[in-house]
Amino acid sequence: MPLDTDISDLAAVRARCSDASSFVWVGLHEPSAEELATVADVFGLHRLAVEDAVKAHQRPKLEQYQDSLFLVLKTLWYVDEEDAVETGEINLFIGSDFVVSVRHGQGSDLRGSRGYLEAHPELAAHGPTSVVYAICDRVVDAYEAVAAELEEDVDEVEASVFSPERTDDSPRIYVLKRELAEVRRAVLPLREPVRRASEASVPGMSAEAAPYFRDIGDHLNRVAETIDTLDVLLSSAFDAQQARISVQQNDDMRKISAGVGLIAAPTLIGSVYGMNFDHMPELHWAFGYPFALGLMALSSLAAWIFFKRSGWL
Repeated sequence: MPLDTDISDLAAVRARCSDASSFVWVGLHEPSAEELATVADVFGLHRLAVEDAVKAHQRPKLEQYQDSLFLVLKTLWYVDEEDAVETGEINLFIGSDFVVSVRHGQGSDLRGSRGYLEAHPELAAHGPTSVVYAICDRVVDAYEAVAAELEEDVDEVEASVFSPERTDDSPRIYVLKRELAEVRRAVLPLREPVRRASEASVPGMSAEAAPYFRDIGDHLNRVAETIDTLDVLLSSAFDAQQARISVQQNDDMRKISAGVGLIAAPTLIGSVYGMNFDHMPELHWAFGYPFALGLMALSSLAAWIFFKRSGWL
């Protein structure tokens, strides 16, 4: 509803939340310590949680401080050109009549979450818990999009590893495994807070919203299973590539050995006839030189036939 107070006066805005269905959502993007301290004074945020929100780089977690909750989410988005998963962070302070969101990074825009709540007033009736759900839902949807992008890249690696062309996929496999680890660090720790919310065991969060968090939990589990599967596939692709490299090296050595064998006999014959002894068979024979050349050609042909039948050439 319209407010007749200055929205920059957070204390006055909060004072307007006179009924149970009203709450304040304050959104901050990479605030300074002074800016967040001002907000913390108005809403009584715990000092330790405020320090975590300013410094960022926290692992996903849910902590309770007196009459408020502190939830940390990692945001993810994918840069396909670099096979890179970029990360951001959202810190949520949740009270009975307020939500303070502190965003870090470019991938943490919450306008979509706000629009979703405005379009679903029945969900917003759950109070601050509805904001937590809307944000978590959007963040986890982004996880699924990142997992889908990674699936495509892993498929490309598998196709490249088993292609007839010689390729060096080891660097890309390493990069993708590192990005999978980045996704895992965002997904796995978040499952426990979501599970608690889905079981309505988090003080200060609406029990009626538990089914919504169960849906988020299902999506999180699906992403976690996908990441585990992709990690196994990449490990198998790396092992397969190493095996192919070993086979290719053995094949190369066979070809090199065959090439050496093709010239070994002619070299031996030429070296014998080049010693210029007086007493040698056919030394003064008119056909001695053509005979030596023919013998060289015949020995090379015999070696070529042998290596061809052996599969070395």
